[in-house]
Amino acid sequence: MKIFYAKSNSETIQEHTDRLLYNLQILKDLYPNININWDLLEISCIYHDLGKINEKFQDKVTERKRHKDEVPHAFLSVSLLNTKELKKNFTASEITALISAIAYHHERTFPEKDLYSKEIEDLRELLPEFNYEKIAYEIIPKRPSVKYFMESKPSSDSSPEIFYEYLMIKGLLNRLDYAASAYEPVEIKNDFLEDLLNNTLKSFKKTNPSADWNPLQKYMIENRDSNLAVVAQTGMGKTEAGLLWIGNNKGFFTLPLKTAINAIYKRVVKDIKEDIDDKIGLLHSETYNEYLEVERTNNITSDIDRYYTKTKQLSMPLTICTLDQIFDFVYRYKGFELKPVTLSYSKVIIDEIQMYSPNLLAYIVYGLEYITKLGGKFAIVTATMPPFLIDVLNKRGLEFKSPNPFVDSRIRHSIKVMEEKINSEFIKSKFQDNKVLVICNTIKEAQRIYNELEESGLEPKLFHSGFIKRDRKNKEKEILEMGKLDNAETGIWVCTQVVEASLDIDFDILITELSDLNGLFQRMGRCFRNREFNKDGYNCFVFNGGEKRCSGVGYFIDEDIFNISKKALNSVDGYIDEQKKIDLIEKVYAFHEIKDTKYYNDLIQTIEYLDKTYDFEMDKKEAMKKFRDINNLTIIPTNVFKENHEEINELIKNLKEKISPDMKESEIKKLKRQKTEAKNKLFEFSVAVQAYLFKGYKIEWEMLEINSYESIRIADIPYDSNKGLQTQDIKKVKEEAGEVGDRMF
Repeated sequence: MKIFYAKSNSETIQEHTDRLLYNLQILKDLYPNININWDLLEISCIYHDLGKINEKFQDKVTERKRHKDEVPHAFLSVSLLNTKELKKNFTASEITALISAIAYHHERTFPEKDLYSKEIEDLRELLPEFNYEKIAYEIIPKRPSVKYFMESKPSSDSSPEIFYEYLMIKGLLNRLDYAASAYEPVEIKNDFLEDLLNNTLKSFKKTNPSADWNPLQKYMIENRDSNLAVVAQTGMGKTEAGLLWIGNNKGFFTLPLKTAINAIYKRVVKDIKEDIDDKIGLLHSETYNEYLEVERTNNITSDIDRYYTKTKQLSMPLTICTLDQIFDFVYRYKGFELKPVTLSYSKVIIDEIQMYSPNLLAYIVYGLEYITKLGGKFAIVTATMPPFLIDVLNKRGLEFKSPNPFVDSRIRHSIKVMEEKINSEFIKSKFQDNKVLVICNTIKEAQRIYNELEESGLEPKLFHSGFIKRDRKNKEKEILEMGKLDNAETGIWVCTQVVEASLDIDFDILITELSDLNGLFQRMGRCFRNREFNKDGYNCFVFNGGEKRCSGVGYFIDEDIFNISKKALNSVDGYIDEQKKIDLIEKVYAFHEIKDTKYYNDLIQTIEYLDKTYDFEMDKKEAMKKFRDINNLTIIPTNVFKENHEEINELIKNLKEKISPDMKESEIKKLKRQKTEAKNKLFEFSVAVQAYLFKGYKIEWEMLEINSYESIRIADIPYDSNKGLQTQDIKKVKEEAGEVGDRMF
């Protein structure tokens, strides 16, 4: 019998197909309630790679011989289906969905008719005994459209059911195919999270026998089967509440900042005694770096590359991640189907929703609408919930429970509004051996305050996004350490909004610029985080700019919302409880107040744009760039390069090392890991800056080649490990471009 190969590693088509069917059984056993026709999915697994039997493909995987006129195997695979037999058991819509899913399971260009017909005949000569019906070129349909699927009332001539069937088959076929190719399970059972949380409660009871989950956490347990939009004050255990809602289900926990994501991941990992790499995953742009650190300090039963692969393939029971890692499917790029289908049987936590820009908020709204149509569940758990967002969710037809806010009667904050610009003299007067957190809206303003404090003889710390990764990581560790409640160390930290959400830090005094009310209350959550303020005076000082604007207003801070927030704070002086904060949010972010702002209009326009986006019109890379609104340049400052050139050059040398034909598989794997580690170490010397900062100005660049297709810029912009990038040297951009360079988040 002739052997046909699926891959160049000598794996046969039969072996690869058997792996898919094995993973299909895992999926059925773990998630039997997925709304899919399992028989159709099984057929797609059996047929998806049969087109590889053709001679041109076999030449490619056995002899490394490529044919320019090779027809993509997926289009040949469908030619072997027997549609007459399929019609006995499936509807026309189901068959169309099946054919589409197989034909497009790889994103390839549709072949020309004459070439396709010839390849089909050649393939069938190789398989004279195969039970097929002669299929014409025209049987391969255009992909079913999402257009009607997202309409609440499709027209009579629409076909949302075809798209749904196609989406589910195609998405799960891709999941099964990728898992089989990686020799990993498609899913890992969540059988640990509820036990882990119960053990946490037991440990609390050892010191306090009456300890129990609080009302928020109990509510999340009782409503595990519902979509939720829950407001709870800072310090009430929202992370635990979210995890309790997920329970022993597949879950994704999203947050806006990598710093916060890493912190939550490490909190959970710390409580897991074994098999971390089969329980929880971390997913953002620097996952591999974090895994390297975890590998050195924790019990990982498989190698880090397997752990990373399972995480990237969304196989983990629980994944802590950034929004872009799972919600980029809203642009419906080529190959997008995998993610919404995975979320169709998952539970998604959206934390700190008020932190997102209007574009990202639109992606959340659209994405939640999409996955709930497929069967997925969501819970928005946040310290502040703008009421206009509830209106938007309702108008989009999303059903969810929104209970009364979870707050207690403790007074944690006392606010003094300062009718002036933030200044260092005031900060010095409040130091007095306290832990003082200063938050500015822009890097430039933070650097100004830092410089003035340093010149006055104090030793402040500075933290913002304009540090190279190595230094930023050290800054994060330092502020988390000082921010511990039981740490008696005092000092001043001058920061930007990188500390605004989810960082478990507790300072004695907050001195901040006003951005908007949502941002202010988030910042206040880093001061007296879970303590009662029972002293005279104030612990939160809010500088509203007086007759002038605070930094960043009118650029990345909506000026209308800033002014509404500023006006609302006129009624605040002194103690403020949690209910008062919520009342102010209700007032400032009510629809009638917000409807004419640029922020709200950007949100609505982005949702409308997504509604009109054509399916499959962009590739994944383009969609990710659009989703992240990426307009950044990754640079290594010249002085950083000079100080570390020997190490950097050695890393480049490692990155340029090539795989030789005589290498064993283990050697190839080792080299790939070394190259990945080298690249991560190289980027420790880099910082991302916004491209428009340099528009129209000549900056001295030097392109450092990493490999044959990738380079990094060496930029002649001064850098200091204590202060970050020195933006004053590009002041001219601010003067001529209207402060466009004022913020570098």
